[in-house]
Amino acid sequence: MKKNVIAMVGVACVAALLTACAGSGTKTETETTAAGQKEAAGKLVMVTNAEFPPYEYYDKNEIVGIDADIARAIADKLGMELDIQDMAFDSLIPAVQSGKADFTAAGMTVNEDRKKNVDFTDTYAEAAQVIIVKEGSEIKTPDDLTGKKIGVQTGTTGDIYADDIENAEVKRYNKGMEAVMALTQDKIDAVIIDREPAKVFVKENAGLVILDEAFTEEEYAIAVKKDNKELLDKINGAIKELKESGELKKIVDKYITAE
Repeated sequence: MKKNVIAMVGVACVAALLTACAGSGTKTETETTAAGQKEAAGKLVMVTNAEFPPYEYYDKNEIVGIDADIARAIADKLGMELDIQDMAFDSLIPAVQSGKADFTAAGMTVNEDRKKNVDFTDTYAEAAQVIIVKEGSEIKTPDDLTGKKIGVQTGTTGDIYADDIENAEVKRYNKGMEAVMALTQDKIDAVIIDREPAKVFVKENAGLVILDEAFTEEEYAIAVKKDNKELLDKINGAIKELKESGELKKIVDKYITAE
């Protein structure tokens, strides 16, 4: 999907960096971001869109899922607390760019357009965009989407790819589930969405199926503010440790049953 973190070593490092920036005349004291202030207190701010099971969703009042668990594990390795905030998917990258958040983990696909606005960590999961249709649909492969009404979640890679389908009418929704509901009500012909949430939506809505042929393959990563190499390196180090220890796989396996 969607698929598209400033950890510091301590208060002293933050103070030193801010002093250096002020001395260069490139950043004033009043420009200090909310996320940066929380970093100084030993807290990381993560933004996500908690409408994307099993990667992020609500369990009662808590945001849980693969991304949430991985982010918590990263914060633990960095010796910091994690503050997870929920917002619309298309607001995630702007929040990181503006400094309102340190990073976003939201089943976010690495692509060239997003790389222009944020820096991505090493990838931590492979994914695919798939097509959901109603049982008995004449749509059997991605090529059959030509000229059809297609539902997508705004700002996701499904949204981006749908624009390239010849003569398709793309209907955009704030939540993936809203697109699925439109499909069940015959308002659209198909939904393009990430594979894992697609499985959840199909399981919860009788009469829907996922086409065997994926629309596209992709990879997920965490996005941080551009040129924040210190944070990028710290998160990559934590991801590497999680991979090597097997902890990352355990997190994924907790939410995704092997097929």
